[in-house]
Amino acid sequence: MDTANTAKTGIILILVLFASGCVSEAIYHPSLFVQSTPADIGCAYEDISLETSDTVRISGWWVPATRSRGTVLFCHGNAGNIGDRLDTVKIIHDLGLDVLIFDYRGYGNSSGSPTEHGTYLDAEAAYEYLITEKRSDPRQIILWGRSLGGAIAARTAAHHPGGLVIIESSFTSLKDLVGDHLRWVPSWLLSRYAYDTRAYLQNITCPILIIHSRDDEIVPFHHGKSLYDSISGQKRFLELRGSHNFGFMDSRAVYEAFLDAFIRHYGKQSEEFSR
Repeated sequence: MDTANTAKTGIILILVLFASGCVSEAIYHPSLFVQSTPADIGCAYEDISLETSDTVRISGWWVPATRSRGTVLFCHGNAGNIGDRLDTVKIIHDLGLDVLIFDYRGYGNSSGSPTEHGTYLDAEAAYEYLITEKRSDPRQIILWGRSLGGAIAARTAAHHPGGLVIIESSFTSLKDLVGDHLRWVPSWLLSRYAYDTRAYLQNITCPILIIHSRDDEIVPFHHGKSLYDSISGQKRFLELRGSHNFGFMDSRAVYEAFLDAFIRHYGKQSEEFSR
């Protein structure tokens, strides 16, 4: 099935779930089986297991760079698990960055079931692991989220110090995104879910990179522009071409070059980001 048909099928499924009142099932699409590991792309890694503040056990990978110039805490999107993000792990690794990538509760080998508050606690546990176990300097941490993970990364950065923030293919808020696709959905159905990326960005003081594809068929391009426009501090915007899930790969050369330039430029504020 091609990308366009896959996206259409996914949107139809979400329509059905919202229509039946299954909001959680419409938002979260976890896969339990982790079919690949960083070893499959030639990267050394460490399996990690973390306990959240509400005693949920989550799993992830620590993938160190050969010569590290910083550390990425990566928050993935709403579907699959960390085993589906090896292209991203490889790109981050090749940029000379360590990466901690983790699965939210209910995804992959993590226990529990996903909720908005729960995903925030999961990211908090991953951040604390970097600080306490890896002894990472907060100025050296890049909080990076894609799609749903953009809201989670933004919220984490709003509550904890970091060096840089990257928000990729994300929405201004869940309510705004649902309103774009499903205007008939009553507001009370979303009363337990906010994922208000734009609001969290207002409390971030470090430089922020917003990345979005003009061709994004799931999160319209105007969400990325609205996020960018809402930021009063240091910011950059990278426009990609390609689909929601594969725009970063379709635009890989531009994507990697811009990321490297962003880290080099703004990393000058902290020696930890220099090679």
